[in-house]
Amino acid sequence: MSARIALIDDDVALREAIRAYLTDAGFEVEAHDGVPAFRASAAMRLPDVVITDLRMPGEDGLSLLSWLRSFATTPVIMLTSVEGTTDRVVGLELGADDYLVKPCDMRELLARVRTQLRRLKNAAAAPSSPAASPAKKIAESWFGRWRLDRERRRLSDADGADCPITGADYALLAVFADHPKVVLSRDKLIELAGIDPAEVFDRAIDMRITRLRKKIEPVPGDPTVIKTVRGHGGGYEYVPAEGPQYGR
Repeated sequence: MSARIALIDDDVALREAIRAYLTDAGFEVEAHDGVPAFRASAAMRLPDVVITDLRMPGEDGLSLLSWLRSFATTPVIMLTSVEGTTDRVVGLELGADDYLVKPCDMRELLARVRTQLRRLKNAAAAPSSPAASPAKKIAESWFGRWRLDRERRRLSDADGADCPITGADYALLAVFADHPKVVLSRDKLIELAGIDPAEVFDRAIDMRITRLRKKIEPVPGDPTVIKTVRGHGGGYEYVPAEGPQYGR
C-alpha cells in the first residue's frame, strides 16, 4: 500500500508541482490549500507524513503543528523561506521533524519524505529486533510526570493531559523504556531508535536528548530521569520510577 502524504501550501503552482512529483514517485498525495482543509481530512484519517508551508494566510503552519502534536506523532516536514530562521527554530521546538528552505529541490524533498517513512518503519520494527531485545520489561514507563503510552504513541500525565512529542522523541523514549538502567551509547541509541547514521552529525543525539529533557525532566538542568554517563565512551541511562515525578 502506498504511503499517504498530506501537503498543505497556499501557493497553487508549488503545491501542484510537489503533488505531481510525489505522485509520480508512488505516493498517495492529498493536497490542501490551507490548514482548515487539512484538519477536516485528518479528522477522518491521519496521513503517514505531513508537508506544510509555515507562512500561509489565516491559520499558519505553526498553528497546524501545535494542533497535530497535541494528539499525534505523525512526521512533519516544514517548508520555510530563506529568511525564516526564527520560524524554523519555533517549528522544531513545537515538534517538527525536518525542514526545507523554499524553493526546495524535489529530489531532496523526496529523500526527506522517504527518511521519515523509514524512521517510522524502523521504530515499529525495533521492539522485535534481536538487537533491540530489552534488558527488562516493565509494566509502565514514567518519564518525570509523564507516562509513555505505547499503544497511542503518546506521553500523558496522571490526569490524561498529553505532552506534545515528535516521532523522533517517541522512538528515543521507547528505546529507553525497553532498556531501563542500561547505559546506551550514542551509536546504540542511533541503531535502536531507527535513525539513519548518515543523517546524524556529531553530537546530534545530544541535542535531541537535551530537547527531550526540557519536556520530561522535573529539573531539566539537573536530569534524574535520563542521566548522562561519562567515561568508558559515555552514554545515557534511563532511571525508571514507579509513578509520576514532579520535582525535588
